[in-house]
Amino acid sequence: MAFSRVFPDPPSKSIFKTFALMLLSIVTSLYFLHCLTERCGTCIPTERREAGPVEAFYASKLKDFESLRRKRLLQKWTVMRHHSLIHRLESVREGGLTLPVIDDDRDVLQAHVKMSNSLDVDSETGESYFDTGKLSALGEGSKKLPQAIIIGVKKGGTRALLEFLRVHPDIRAVGAEPHFFDRNYDNGMDWYSKQPPRIPLQRPRSHPEYLHTTFITLSSWRDLMPKTLEGQITMEKTPSYFVTREAPARIYAMSRDTKLIVVVRDPVTRAISDYTQTLSKKPDIPTFESLTFKNRTTGLIDTSWSAIQIGIYAKHLDNWLQFFPMSQILFVSGERLISDPAGELGRVQDFLGLKRIITDKHFYFNQTKGFPCLKKAEGSSKPHCLGKTKGRTHPNIDPEVVQRLRDFYRPFNMKFYQMTGRKFGWDD
Repeated sequence: MAFSRVFPDPPSKSIFKTFALMLLSIVTSLYFLHCLTERCGTCIPTERREAGPVEAFYASKLKDFESLRRKRLLQKWTVMRHHSLIHRLESVREGGLTLPVIDDDRDVLQAHVKMSNSLDVDSETGESYFDTGKLSALGEGSKKLPQAIIIGVKKGGTRALLEFLRVHPDIRAVGAEPHFFDRNYDNGMDWYSKQPPRIPLQRPRSHPEYLHTTFITLSSWRDLMPKTLEGQITMEKTPSYFVTREAPARIYAMSRDTKLIVVVRDPVTRAISDYTQTLSKKPDIPTFESLTFKNRTTGLIDTSWSAIQIGIYAKHLDNWLQFFPMSQILFVSGERLISDPAGELGRVQDFLGLKRIITDKHFYFNQTKGFPCLKKAEGSSKPHCLGKTKGRTHPNIDPEVVQRLRDFYRPFNMKFYQMTGRKFGWDD
């Protein structure tokens, strides 16, 4: 009897089918995932053709976009690292860190400073952190942070030095005093920008917006700098930096290679000149003699008075030597800047690594003012003397008070001579 029987598939065959379907599903999923990541083109060979101008343009833009994104991320990290170092350096005074640890941090920072020097775009302003602008087709130059700063001292002759240096074709300097590293370091965008402040000034230093805002301020401070060409030096002058406790760490964090120039003058004469300037603005202030002493009878000098305190040069120099070697600090004699301007300018040009272009032929002595003047100022064919405020007549000071001040400053002067390796002749 013929009949047919239907038998189910063997168990082994059913398992094989299921496994094959699962494997096919996995391979298919992986292929689609591969394509979604834009790599499937590499699996299938295609005919290559040379890109036309349109394709090349968009490829270039895509590359620029990817580069810009990387740079912005690096910038954010760089500024956070910059301010982290600032706080660590300042903690030295509280005994929180040892110098070897700080040196390690400085090395790390400088590596990132070099990296950030190549950045050309800021996420907020469209400008970079350490350099702004690019050489235009006309070669007008770019703005950079200063490589040299005149850090002091008030009433020492800093204005004269800056005006004289601006004659040099390889020096570009800001005319005004930015006061960035003393008064305006923590102010945020509102100090230099026309825009309203982004955040209240009472933000703690650890707050991320504080770091971002200070970052923008440094960029804005750089925007004050004149444009320079390759080989030119950018400079600024703020005499109060020399006596500002935080300034050395802040300038060091900007660049450990910054060259510092200090114009010093007989501290007694400097104090009287300082007082004379204040007197011209506030005629009702007490006399020089009464401000000099805490107690006139005992003869105790009031070192809290800024006119006296600024002249203790050795004390302030100690602070700077924690961050900069003496080889990066040049001391200019305010007295010789008057009696021999070309000689002192020669030393400054050598210090900056520049050719000695400013010489005797650039100066003439103004008998009325008692100061040297430029025969031709920067960008002018006419003679130029310093402003009317320079060379004010000093009030008559009690000779006994002057002598007591000389006795007070003498030990500090001697230490200063020893530290700098130069005798300025204030005690002869």
